[in-house]
Amino acid sequence: MQVQDPAELNQRLAELKVEHRDLDTAIEHLAAAITRDELQLTRLKKRKLLLKDTIARIESRLIPDLDA
Repeated sequence: MQVQDPAELNQRLAELKVEHRDLDTAIEHLAAAITRDELQLTRLKKRKLLLKDTIARIESRLIPDLDA
């Protein structure tokens, strides 16, 4: 990810959080299905974890560095 201004990072962060929430809903529905696709469920869970890591990285970039 290239260095971006805080406004761009906040916009990207909001988009990723929406996608993360949508994946959570999709995972819940797929897990509750009688005939669920375990491979698809695993893929969605991995994607959700990747999004969580990306969100954490962006959030840490938005925290200003403080010189001690």
